Amino acid sequence: MEGIIPLYKPKGMTSHDCVFKLRKILHMKKVGHTGTLDPDVTGVLPICIGRATKVAEYITDAGKAYEGEVTIGFSTTTEDAGGEVIERKAIDRVIDRKEILKVLEDHTGTIEQTPPMYSAVKVNGKKLYEYARQGIEVERPTRTVTIYSIDLLDDRQSFSGEQISFRFRVSCSKGTYIRTLAVMIGESLGYPAHMSDLSRIQSAAFSLSDCYTFEEIEAKMADGTLKDILHPIEAALSYLPKYMISDKIAEKVKNGAILPIPESFKQERNPIVVETEAGKALAIYIHHPAKTGMMKPAKVLSSLE
Repeated sequence: MEGIIPLYKPKGMTSHDCVFKLRKILHMKKVGHTGTLDPDVTGVLPICIGRATKVAEYITDAGKAYEGEVTIGFSTTTEDAGGEVIERKAIDRVIDRKEILKVLEDHTGTIEQTPPMYSAVKVNGKKLYEYARQGIEVERPTRTVTIYSIDLLDDRQSFSGEQISFRFRVSCSKGTYIRTLAVMIGESLGYPAHMSDLSRIQSAAFSLSDCYTFEEIEAKMADGTLKDILHPIEAALSYLPKYMISDKIAEKVKNGAILPIPESFKQERNPIVVETEAGKALAIYIHHPAKTGMMKPAKVLSSLE
């Protein structure tokens, strides 16, 4: 049994908890998730089972989309609703809709983020949240991420009160911390802030409408129809460029051969999916670091046939 199940992750579970529970439901060990979601975050968590775990990293590397809520007026240790309050500042003015839209626009595109202390980013081989739990503050590496779009999901023309909240939708690159983005939005408005709610609505090619709950997966497993909800590995790679080859070249690809880069892919910097005429993914290729004009396999998938 192999393929991808888009799981609807419930609140209160870590991504590892989800994998552990699915291993028990599916009665198999080869189960992996495709990118960590914090316990309080709900939504799309594609799960790879069997040999499909080979492509988990390519789902992780794909873009994501979220819907969430920013609360302005106080910040927390974890940058979300689950942390302890570390700063309060009552809002003493009316914030106009245009001002919020301008701030969202300013945070669209390529931005710099510093991961929160309560995160799984590693510094000197240790996760930041492990330092945080010991009360140790360490220097955190700044990362560059891309915010493709941010939409305000609130019709109000003005926002007032000692603290305010508004919902938003964001599409972003891998590695983006939406918690940190919420804090940055608050800082631009002049106030401490945190992310008070979040749901992932898309991961790679999978959206909320594709997802199944634990209960639904368990029912499918019980009645023998689990295969009906398994997505093939090609679904996970659908966002990557495709290079169709003949059956003759396919045999070379299965053996890990180095290939010339087709003219149309010479400027391509993403991994390239090499597939058969029938649309079966055989391997994922990247530009060869030492041989100009050639590409080499980063991952051979022919065993998934």
